[in-house]
Formats: sequence, C-alpha cells, structure tokens
Amino acid sequence: MVLSVGDVASPFFPRSAMKPLQTLGMLRAGWSPADDEQVAIACASHSGEPAHLDVVRRVLGEAGLDESALDNTPSLPLAEQAALDMIRAGEGPDRLHQNCSGKHAAMLATCVANDWSTDTYLDPAHPLQLAIRTAVEDITGEQVAAIAVDGCGAPLFAVSLAAVARAFSQLAVGDDGTAARRVADAMRANAFLVGGTGRDVTTLMREIDGLLVKDGAEGVCAAATRDGSGVVVKIDDGSGRARTPVLVEVLARLGITVDTTNLTSPDVLGHGRPVGEVRAVL
Repeated sequence: MVLSVGDVASPFFPRSAMKPLQTLGMLRAGWSPADDEQVAIACASHSGEPAHLDVVRRVLGEAGLDESALDNTPSLPLAEQAALDMIRAGEGPDRLHQNCSGKHAAMLATCVANDWSTDTYLDPAHPLQLAIRTAVEDITGEQVAAIAVDGCGAPLFAVSLAAVARAFSQLAVGDDGTAARRVADAMRANAFLVGGTGRDVTTLMREIDGLLVKDGAEGVCAAATRDGSGVVVKIDDGSGRARTPVLVEVLARLGITVDTTNLTSPDVLGHGRPVGEVRAVL
C-alpha cells in the first residue's frame, strides 16, 4: 500500500466502477462479443450519444434481441445535448439512453449464450449474477460483504476500496489473451464509449498512455496505471466534484502528471461566477 487516507478496508458499494469487473464475469461466463467496442460499452456509464447507442444495439442484435429486452431503469442521456434533443423531439426517458444500457445488453447477451432466462437476469440468484459474483470475488480477493440494487436495477456487490484497487491493478497488467486484459485494452482503446463528450474518464484515458479509469456515482472512481498501480477514490459525502481532483493528485504522487486543461472544472460557483475551488489535500 503506497498511500491510504481514511478507511480503505471496510466494504462499500463501488457503484459503476464495478462495471469492468462485472464485464469480466460475463466474458468468463461465455459472452463472446465480436469486437472490443462491445466490451467497452459493457463497462461504460455512457453519455447516451449516437455512437454509444449504436454499439448497445449491436450487442443486442448479435444476441438476437432488441432494446425491448432491456430491464434497466429508464432515463434521459447523461449528455446534456442528447437529453435536450430527446425532449425537443417529444421523447422521454427510456432504457436505451440510460447510461447502464451497455452493461444490461451484455448481461442479456451472456444469458443468450448460455441459454439462461433473460426475464429474470437481474435476480441475484440468477446464474448470470452468480457467475459475476464469482468473478468479482476472484479478482478482488475478497468475499462480497453485501448485495444491493444499483440505480439501474442490477445487483451491486460490496467489497473494500483496497480490493477494488487490487482488481483494477490485475485488469491493467493481465496476461495477453485473458478476459481481464481484454477488458482493460477495450476500455483504453475506446475511451469515448466508456464515457462520452467532455467526460473526465474519457479525457484521462485519452491523454495518459495506458491509464485505465472508471467512474461511479456517489464520488467513486477507480483507476490503474500501465504498470499496475491501482487507485480507488471514494468521496464520503457522495458528491462527485472532488473525485477527479483527488484522483489527479494521487496520480501525481505516482509520478504521472495530468494536464487538467480539458478536465471538467470543479469550480464552486456563486451566481454563475467562480467563488471557490476544490483542492485535493492528502
């Protein structure tokens, strides 16, 4: 352990930072996507832009399904422009545009590959979710401490911050040809699909060679460097605005300089003007 601040040993819910580990479980369970864009979208909290939706549809189509099979929570896109376009067109929240639709599409495709029921794929006792849990416990080196329902409706597994850091490290330096390495390489090669326009996770992976990053709700972010240094950030108050400044500071401690010019500004605004800023103090 190079650096720890706060309680890194107690279980917490990694939210969407768990998606790469869930995708690992699906690949190990027999999902065989035709290209790595599909792997990346399974790991994504995508912004709901056209390029994202095209890949989600491709995942479903290869499994002989369409978006009516999705059982994630309907939502507008995370991307403001995409959301405004839907509203102007008279459309409302749906499952395809929700940021977890890639993960759900991959879950359904894994069920089809194994001839498992697609109607109950979100049940924690479903063979799909049991396979994912096994993979999570294997790569984190910890037993799942609790199971909750994530915002999208899928089961969410609790492990420690140290365990998630260990898992991301193993993804980043996995052997060629393994499912773990495919997850990491797919995310790094398709950074836009993992996030979207203006998203910090996309900017960081594009600008830092070999960096693996996945964001999550409630102030969570997990990352790993090319040499396998694993990093996990969880902001206790659940706000996401401190997440990236802390991650950037931790990367600096690891010798990685980040140009923050293109990152989302964490300025504290008053009446539309900056009145403060978020600084990492470790």
